Amino acid sequence: MRLDKYLKVSRIIKRRTIAKQLATEGRVLIDGKVAKPSTEVFAGDILEINFEHKRIFCEITDLNPKLFNKDGMMYKLIDHNA
Repeated sequence: MRLDKYLKVSRIIKRRTIAKQLATEGRVLIDGKVAKPSTEVFAGDILEINFEHKRIFCEITDLNPKLFNKDGMMYKLIDHNA
């Protein structure tokens, strides 16, 4: 699944256009490497998302939005700095 689509479907970011913009600006990293909006993501990848005033680290646990895990999330939050 494309990075920008995953960020929207997983509800990490509300809109796909915002996800695409963040990735285009180099503020989204996958396993420590800058990722483009079209980069494919896989279960087990570690995402780092740099927003204006906070940074989020999360691990992708699922790519299928219809098969949420027991807590209803497609990712596991590792760390966030406000």
